[in-house]
Amino acid sequence: MKSHPSSFVATLRHATVAAALSSSLAPAIAFGQDMNSVEPATPAACAAVESDPARLQCYDRAVGRERSATAIAIAKTQAEVDAYDALDASLRPNSVRNEAEDRVASRLSAGELSPLDRRWELSSNSKLGTFNLRAYRPVYLLPASWSSRPNSQPTSPNPDNATSSPVDLRSLEAKFQLSLKTKVAQDVLFGKGDVWFGYTQSSRWQLYNNEISRPFRETVYEPEALLVFGTNAAAFGWNMRMLGLGVNHQSNGRSLPLSRSWNRITAQLAFERENWLLTLRPWWRISEDVRTDDNPDIEDYMGRGDITLVHRRGDQEFALLMRHTFRGGEESRAGLQFDWSFPLSRSLRGHVQVFDGYGESMIDYNHRATYVGLGISLFEWL
Repeated sequence: MKSHPSSFVATLRHATVAAALSSSLAPAIAFGQDMNSVEPATPAACAAVESDPARLQCYDRAVGRERSATAIAIAKTQAEVDAYDALDASLRPNSVRNEAEDRVASRLSAGELSPLDRRWELSSNSKLGTFNLRAYRPVYLLPASWSSRPNSQPTSPNPDNATSSPVDLRSLEAKFQLSLKTKVAQDVLFGKGDVWFGYTQSSRWQLYNNEISRPFRETVYEPEALLVFGTNAAAFGWNMRMLGLGVNHQSNGRSLPLSRSWNRITAQLAFERENWLLTLRPWWRISEDVRTDDNPDIEDYMGRGDITLVHRRGDQEFALLMRHTFRGGEESRAGLQFDWSFPLSRSLRGHVQVFDGYGESMIDYNHRATYVGLGISLFEWL
């Protein structure tokens, strides 16, 4: 395990880096690009944009307005001036601008864009073009993440990946996750599909463990490519809105004996109904040479697929992730994660996370424990 200087300066440096990441990446996660590159198919497509100023710029671009005083000067009627003022972010106080923005977003998105449309641009009137950085999976910071059973001596069937001595880990640590995606090609395969690239990174930080210099215990890197098709099929009261096929890599980027990694082919079916989202994701591992495989039995712990169920009730959001090996007897193993988020301010939410089972991280793929985290989040599922 990598060590760091056990000094106040080193601790402050860690905290400063984490704070800088949160503050600098928050705008990028919310939307994350120069809006001059966005070509919205319709004004309604702009409802998917998370950042307040970027969304208003998107509306301006969709209706052909320039964000300058000249646009107001050439307005022919007072009604046009009032409409422009309601949309322009730089000319109105925050409270007025936010109210106007909410009214515009509500009017343009009502009955036009579903949650999956806003996230994946599935219909023709929700397209925003390519290479626009978007939030992907939930983005959160949990300063307090408690484990019932820290994995102080990770193991693997491959002897090269088994540690020889335990490490003194604290039950309490910090955890955070960043997740982004961008569309790299639009309307491929007879104009029916879009190609997306996604990247998710989650870290477990022994922030409160001064005895071993507060190291990052585990960071999981997960890049993936997805070919996404919009669908519209009813089944049991749900509307299947998306079908996806992808290639997924997941690893912790560490050297032996702590290296863990695997590659998968994934399928994804997403369903929605009012205030509900259901995603089914089976996967198939790409085989590796058994002599160099970091974790040859990972499917028997991390599973062969997962199900995500999300429900939004008012301003609160509840998500349940269920992962299973799809085997019986002693090989029946699972991981279950529950997330609850609730508003703290306009752009910040409280976040509670509970995980039980195998595979909370790559290094813990064959280790069972319960984890409870408390913190804040910037982006959720719905």
